[in-house]
Amino acid sequence: MPATRYAVFGDPVDHSLSPRIHSLFAEQTGEALEYTRQQVRAEDFDSAVRAFFAGGGGGLNITSPHKEHAAALADSGSHAVSLAGAANTLYLQDEKICAENTDGAGLVSDLLLNLGWQLEAQRILLLGAGGAVRGVLEPLLACKPAQIVLANRTAEKAQQLVDAFSPGAELHQVSIEALPLHEAGGGYDLVINGSSAGLSGSVPAIDATAVDGARCYDMVYGSGAAPFLQWAGKAGARSVADGLGMLVEQAAAAFYIWRKIHPDAGAVIEQLRNEL
Repeated sequence: MPATRYAVFGDPVDHSLSPRIHSLFAEQTGEALEYTRQQVRAEDFDSAVRAFFAGGGGGLNITSPHKEHAAALADSGSHAVSLAGAANTLYLQDEKICAENTDGAGLVSDLLLNLGWQLEAQRILLLGAGGAVRGVLEPLLACKPAQIVLANRTAEKAQQLVDAFSPGAELHQVSIEALPLHEAGGGYDLVINGSSAGLSGSVPAIDATAVDGARCYDMVYGSGAAPFLQWAGKAGARSVADGLGMLVEQAAAAFYIWRKIHPDAGAVIEQLRNEL
């Protein structure tokens, strides 16, 4: 009998929408499962993961601050995990703990399928150089944009990502470069905020010309996305969107890994928009 118990591990985790998202997926697909939030401290993470699977757990979502730890703990990880250095999904296969990172796939699915925005041959500005950006770079490169510019407060950190992902950029024939925020310039088709500036109510220090005429996306959702998206709207952005769709799409990818069924992410995004 397949496992029916799932959870999200994080610290803090009270804010997580994952239980609601997966309950809606279960309802929609007729799958019987239980999904809970569990606050797990860093020092307890390994033992909590192993105990969860030893007790018959079917799969885990991993959120901050444990994604890098999850990648290190797993017996095997996907190509996406090795590139990102982080995992957001764990599952058992042949009694081994396996890791996947569905963040990038979630972002790309939201941009292409839900929003109908183009990525191929586009000029993209990606703000930030932390784990959130690292987790989405390879799937973005695979969509063959013309260029990705990584802009960060410290350009050296962005350059480290450029160096790490240059083989992928070469493979997909994408121009990739790093710049300090204030030198980002303009002329972009898409600007993606992958920084955490909005969570403290601020906006990355880029010139307004960077977003003028561009589609603008924030990888967080709700109030955390508001500072950047409101500023971009006033600065002439063509359209704006937050990361709720990315959250639901990365969850849908995890649900498929666990249950081998594709849920309708679009319907869940619409329902959550009405609830939030």
